[in-house]
Amino acid sequence: MDQENKVANEEGDIECYYGKDMEERIYSQPLLTKRHNTTSQIAIVGANACPVESLDYEHFMYIVDIYKIRENLANIVALSKLFGFEIIGIRNAGVRMGLAVTTALVLMHVLEELAIFGSILCVSAGFVVGKEGPMVHTGACIASLIGQGGSRKYHLTWRWLRYFKNDRDRRDLITCGAAAGVASAFRAPVGGVLFALEEAASWWRSALLWRTFFTTAVVAIVLRAFIQLCSTGTCGLFGEGGLIMYDVSAAKVAYSVPDILAVILLGVIGGIFGSLYNYLVDKVLRTYSIINEKGPAVKILLVVTISLLTSICSYGLPWFATCIPCPIDTTESCPNTDLSGNYKSFQCPPNHYNDLASLFLNTNDDAIRNLLSTSTTKEFHISSLFIFFIAIYCLGVITYGIAIPSGLFIPVILAGAGYGRLIGRLFDPITKLDVGLFALLGAASFLGGTMRMTVSLCVILLELTNDLLLLPLVMLVLLISKTVGDMFNHGVYDQIVKLKGLPYMEAHAEPYMKHLVARDVVSGPLITFSGVEKVGNILHALKTTGHNGFPVIDEPPFADAPELCGLVLRSHLLVLLKGKIFSRDRVLSGDEVVHRISKFDFAKAGSGKGVKLEDLDIKDEEMDMYVDLHPITNTSPYTVVETMSLAKAAVLFRQLGLRHMCVVPKSQGRPPIVGILTRHDFLPEHILGLYPHIRLRK
Repeated sequence: MDQENKVANEEGDIECYYGKDMEERIYSQPLLTKRHNTTSQIAIVGANACPVESLDYEHFMYIVDIYKIRENLANIVALSKLFGFEIIGIRNAGVRMGLAVTTALVLMHVLEELAIFGSILCVSAGFVVGKEGPMVHTGACIASLIGQGGSRKYHLTWRWLRYFKNDRDRRDLITCGAAAGVASAFRAPVGGVLFALEEAASWWRSALLWRTFFTTAVVAIVLRAFIQLCSTGTCGLFGEGGLIMYDVSAAKVAYSVPDILAVILLGVIGGIFGSLYNYLVDKVLRTYSIINEKGPAVKILLVVTISLLTSICSYGLPWFATCIPCPIDTTESCPNTDLSGNYKSFQCPPNHYNDLASLFLNTNDDAIRNLLSTSTTKEFHISSLFIFFIAIYCLGVITYGIAIPSGLFIPVILAGAGYGRLIGRLFDPITKLDVGLFALLGAASFLGGTMRMTVSLCVILLELTNDLLLLPLVMLVLLISKTVGDMFNHGVYDQIVKLKGLPYMEAHAEPYMKHLVARDVVSGPLITFSGVEKVGNILHALKTTGHNGFPVIDEPPFADAPELCGLVLRSHLLVLLKGKIFSRDRVLSGDEVVHRISKFDFAKAGSGKGVKLEDLDIKDEEMDMYVDLHPITNTSPYTVVETMSLAKAAVLFRQLGLRHMCVVPKSQGRPPIVGILTRHDFLPEHILGLYPHIRLRK
């Protein structure tokens, strides 16, 4: 049931692992090929990589309450049937791999404080990076801490936090944290909600909508308070602006047929440049992974090299720009001697400014403001815009992936605004749109070509610029750029998920799945437990396998014939074994669990904080004793018949957000379970490894 270390390349073609040089495979296979886990606590559906548990396993901690109700109503036949074993309220589904090496949840939990301070230092140092990535990371980390019951490290262990230690609340909190990160980075509360809907949440429900909305509303209020505090200029260059970061609402929005054609061209260019950007980022990340394996010193050297290259471009390229006379009708001082502004006097005579220096020798936010500035048609020369676009495009590609916290939004907006304004200058004789609006549409096209998002990007851009009149053109350019980009490759987030080798499940079933049935891909050997099992058998299975879920089979005398009782999680088995609720006879002893083990012991543990196998102290004489598994068994797991189409099973698995799906036999007289399907069993590399030639069938 374990996945092999070698997994397929971006297109899932299994043949790439055989007969090719290792050097070639480095640039095609996932980076985390030596990962111990094959399916993990992250449920990845399409582009949505979100640390969650299955929807099939929600509130296990309340099982004890149900047992108490059952005990109290034991003398009432009708209610005892209602609260009996048949309707125990646990929803169990687990990961089959036993090690606690979770992919995204661990990555999100590590060094969250460094993400904050590292982002501050990197953005202020002038790297071509954005702060939105670390902000989303930070918000998700804070939410994860709350969702795992707090942190002793940060002295946040209040008792009320333990009520969030269940899968659904943790998933919702992390989604809210991601939305808060976007809202704070772009001062776009509604955009943060839609970003969580479109990109962060694997499964959306109406209750989560108002929770994310409430979170981003609080973010907006706190932002407004700090903006008011910074209005006196005490916060420096990075504290400028209000809730609207790049206000272009003063520009007149009027367009005709030539303008529509120019916008369509922008969308096509954005899709092409975006797909090329994603391709280059993929190759650069793979190259950096090879370089970074040589040690921390090489990582630091790589950062220093990129820093020097960025500085050389920022201070060297403006020397090649031609000084431009200051405009007569400007309301700003020209040349500008402040640290920010449109008109830098870099090596220019009096009453002249260096337009390229006005873009490079500013913060990234000020550079975007300069590019989006309206009623300044000839402020930037065409050659300067071209040089700036090429430089930012290349620096954005090579900077992403070095050992600094960084985001993709700001570099993409910078590059897109650069070529958007360039197109606006070229179309100036025949267009009515302001070049600043062309810059905004260029940024939208490049975002659509790289991120492949539509609704959230549209709202974020409108909240950033406060120009609702441009909504139709923004929608058009986003749709075109996304469509063109999808013709070449996947979005950048999709590619990074595949690059990391994370278990990735598409939103739709692959065409070749319709030629297979569920039993064709289940892996063996299948390890099952009896309803009342020997301690030694359980301990041996936990030691020799990495599975996180085990079928429980009831046999005589507890059932007339062998039947599937349900599924039990490894983590719950460890808690039960640690409690040592054993008996020398093979009898039911479920009620004893209620009195000896707290319901919160079965709650979701934080990363690496659950009971481990080495924590158990099982004596030799206890190995032959029995333990009742019924109290911790999910008696209503999702099941499919073995002859169900694999395509239908994949759609069901994805839509229900499962992590385990039991495959039962079609006919009687056979063992009550054929196997278990997990996310790994639906991955192309697993299926194509079993049936290499099935891809050719349509």
